[in-house]
Amino acid sequence: MPLEFLISKIKKNNFLLIGRAGIDIYPDPPGSKIENAINFVSHLGGSSANMGVELTKFGGSCSLLTRVSDDALGQFVSKKLEFYGINNNLVKFEKNESRVSFAIVESSIKDHQSIIYRHKAADLFLNKQDIESANIPNFDCLLITGTALASEPSRSAVLYGLEIANKNNIPVVMDIDFRPYTWESNEKASEIYNLAAKNCTGVIGNDEEFSILAGKYEDSLNFAKTLSSNCDLIIYKKGNHGSVSFVEDREINKGVFSVNPLKPTGAGDAFMGALIGALLRDYDIEKSIEIGSAAAAIVVTKVGCAPAMPDLEEILKFMKNKKIS
Repeated sequence: MPLEFLISKIKKNNFLLIGRAGIDIYPDPPGSKIENAINFVSHLGGSSANMGVELTKFGGSCSLLTRVSDDALGQFVSKKLEFYGINNNLVKFEKNESRVSFAIVESSIKDHQSIIYRHKAADLFLNKQDIESANIPNFDCLLITGTALASEPSRSAVLYGLEIANKNNIPVVMDIDFRPYTWESNEKASEIYNLAAKNCTGVIGNDEEFSILAGKYEDSLNFAKTLSSNCDLIIYKKGNHGSVSFVEDREINKGVFSVNPLKPTGAGDAFMGALIGALLRDYDIEKSIEIGSAAAAIVVTKVGCAPAMPDLEEILKFMKNKKIS
């Protein structure tokens, strides 16, 4: 499917996101170490949820398919999704001993600590019945995050969902979103990511993440380029060194916006959400990549991820005052 087809489906503005929604907790006041915090502030978190928040800021119509714990914390997450304008009708409540994912994240760069609780995470209990009940053919574009592939039964469920999307000509964009603590090994992650990529229209990740698919870091860029023969949009992010995108037969190199970050988290979620949002709002692919980069730069200067996601007006104002380098 050509890039034009992906964009035409994005413009139908009917997105299904599959992945994690959880709770982020931040020491307060900002800059405090976890062990020295006076208070803690809670926000919606999770890569798919954050991505959905950003996409809704562009006017995106998003539904999130996930599982949360069947308790007050699960209800908190579901209500926060609704608060941010994400359709929560497909949120399932897991009745076993699982719990919503927690991330305790410092709003600081020096000696930064992020403590993640993912043991028996509810979202990883997503199953094939959930996929079937979501009725994927009713959607026009599928956005997934790699954390949903990390373990069973979610892994098989998501791969099943990708097959359904592929059979129904529904484009899929995957954010690799590799978190080593949820996988049994890098080798298994490589196997599953590559299997998923076969049914993807677009794949987005950083150099370290593409190295997991490639098998070793020095092969990661060439691997991303090779993957573009199967996928119409590959974006290989290089941190402070910008990004290189392989779009059909083109190679697009972009820099980054320099900022003084408050924290190192949330940039990838903002980039993906804003990239898709910019395409939804009729920007071309090159400008959409720049808008994604600007959103990523803005998010790392604020406390939180979901509440830090900027709208298009804020992004364009930022881009007027900052030059991409």
